[in-house]
Amino acid sequence: MATASPLLTATGLGRRRSRSDAWLLRGVNLAIRGGDRLAITGPTGAGKTLLLRALSLLDLIDEGEVRWREKPIAPADIPFYRRQVIYLHQRPTFVEGTVEDNLRLPYSLRASRGDHFDRHKALKLLGSVGRGGDLLSRTDQDLSGGERQLVAIARALQLEPTVLLLDEPTASLDREAAQSIEDLVLGWQRQNARERAVVFVSHSPEQVGRVADRILSMQDGCITGREVR
Repeated sequence: MATASPLLTATGLGRRRSRSDAWLLRGVNLAIRGGDRLAITGPTGAGKTLLLRALSLLDLIDEGEVRWREKPIAPADIPFYRRQVIYLHQRPTFVEGTVEDNLRLPYSLRASRGDHFDRHKALKLLGSVGRGGDLLSRTDQDLSGGERQLVAIARALQLEPTVLLLDEPTASLDREAAQSIEDLVLGWQRQNARERAVVFVSHSPEQVGRVADRILSMQDGCITGREVR
């Protein structure tokens, strides 16, 4: 069950490519609370990816505001915010090296200063979906598409975020790989359901039915419908 106070609030979000261009996002209002499992649906080009990137403060917005726990986000707080609200693309980026090298990567960034890679935590995350320690020594080039997504999500979850924004995380994956990713994400969310939320962008009605308890639909950069289960 979702908590009363929102973790993340977007009010009147708008974005366009340039001042003379049409709006890519306009008038988007959204509140994400602890406990939410939210799916965002809509046709290609509806603005779903733009919305997730705006919510994670990866892209500038032209109007509106994103708030964290009902407070404005100061520029100095953005690195901390991006650790709490993590956006993952359907094609994750890896550095050359092993899976363990890629799992260690976030700890070299400023937002994780003072924290250290916990190999046991990483193994526990991967073990929760049946992957053994041998995966850590494999190179990124040896991974299947499903394994790459699992590693990318484990890399995010080891940082203990509060909100996970997933942009079509199982696109082009087979049913077994998609199930592993859903199990990993939903298992993480249920561990502290009142304080964690997950947002899925998905084109699959079947997946939406499995993972979501709220559904938003988008069209032409606007939220056009809402369903609460």
